[in-house]
Order: sequence, then structure tokens, then C-alpha cells
Amino acid sequence: MTSTSSETRPFRIADLGTLVVMAWSGEAPDGDMPYLLAYSLGDGEGGPEASAVAVGQLLANTGLPVGGDIVDGSTRPSLPVSLLVQAGSAVVTMPQLNAQCIPPAEWLTAVAERGFAYLVFTTRPWPEAQPGRPIEPEALAAFAGAEETLTAAAHVILPARSLR
Repeated sequence: MTSTSSETRPFRIADLGTLVVMAWSGEAPDGDMPYLLAYSLGDGEGGPEASAVAVGQLLANTGLPVGGDIVDGSTRPSLPVSLLVQAGSAVVTMPQLNAQCIPPAEWLTAVAERGFAYLVFTTRPWPEAQPGRPIEPEALAAFAGAEETLTAAAHVILPARSLR
């Protein structure tokens, strides 16, 4: 008789590896939609598999279901995930981490019009998309739109806040 351990590994921030947040906007029937894609490069201490598990643990600890329904942050004021848009930057804040990116002008326009961004935070590593290196729109569309990426992700509507 064999058994598997149901013991879960403790969350270790080092297992996440390098986290990246990328902003882009896409056409939607009612105007441009501002998207944020968050992913790990898979370069954590345990490699891509450990990074995927760590991202999954981070999302679970934050109350974000992977592969589940869209979480609407505007109806959950206690959600421990927020988006600050200020001085041309977008900052996603979660327990234990902050991630910042400089979005394109069309994203800033779309988020100003809508008042929110759609965050896709995937457990699927994307080592090819490293910060500072250009990413072709086709590569972004292929990764962000892939079923493996979307089903391994938490989907969140994040209200955009700014400093007053």
C-alpha cells in the first residue's frame, strides 16, 4: 500500500523567482480593456515547478482562486490586492510583495476611462519574457491567450486607485 503526503510545503518567497507584471490594452466591444499579466520567470530556487507551486500558494493565501471565477475587487473591499496608478506607473500590491511596471500610454488611457484593470496572475512560468527585453505582440498574445496560461491563473478586476 502506498500513500501520498497531504503535507503542504510552507510558502517561501524565494521559490517565486522573479515576478514580472506587464501592462497592455486590448480591443473590447465597449472600448479598450486595460490588462495586467503577472507571472514568474520560473527562476526560483527550485526551478519552474517550484515557482509555479509558490505562485499558486501566494494566490491561495491571498484568496484568489486559480482557474476559478473572476474576482471583482470592486465588490470585495477587503481583498488584499490593490492597484495604484500614479505618475505613469502601475503598482500591484499583495501581501509580501509589490510589483511595478510602466504601462504604455494607451493602457493609462483605458484604465482612466474604465477605472479598473483586468489582472491575470498565472502560475505558468514564462522564462522567455524577461524584464528589459522587447516582447513581440504575437508572443504576448500567444502566452497570455493560451489555455494553459488562463486556466492556471487567477482572474481579478482591480479598481485603479491613485494618490490624492
